[in-house]
Amino acid sequence: MAAPHEAIGILVAVAFFTLLAASPATFAADAVTVPMKDKGADTFYVDVHVEGVGVLDYLVDTGAGYMTINEDVLSLLQARDQAIYVRRLRGIMADGSTHVVPVYRIGSINIGGVCRIDDVEAAVFPGASRGLLGLSALRKAAPLMFSIEPPLLQMTNCAAPGPPGVDAITHAPISLMPLARDLVQAGE
Repeated sequence: MAAPHEAIGILVAVAFFTLLAASPATFAADAVTVPMKDKGADTFYVDVHVEGVGVLDYLVDTGAGYMTINEDVLSLLQARDQAIYVRRLRGIMADGSTHVVPVYRIGSINIGGVCRIDDVEAAVFPGASRGLLGLSALRKAAPLMFSIEPPLLQMTNCAAPGPPGVDAITHAPISLMPLARDLVQAGE
């Protein structure tokens, strides 16, 4: 049987080689890489282009169940028929408080200019709250890897960059078509 310090050395070597094997350079051949901006206080941001709104800074938050947008972003999306109401959601915030917020399905986001994700559910927070890139969006790009050093977000399940197609009748993104066409046919 190996001495305790030898066993620790073996464990350290195994951990090192495991980390080396999962490094950003070797994650997956088809992964896209988005550099994250380290804004201090252990927070990392990426540029997210919200279709119909523009590029905004989003906090990458793997602890948030949903991507979030604020009321201003929702207003812009609604003016372009690119947001469809889904439901109300009771959420527990980081400070422990609870809020009931609406959830909307938005047509398309593009993370870092290289990873388009269609048909994303986003919770809407009042005022000019900052956007969170939470699991409702990140899960669609999985498998993914969040690297702190260097600060990178790698995703493998992305659509090709560029805007989604738009339906000729509803003018909604094709990703929203099942819901949009139902609303048009119902006369709403």
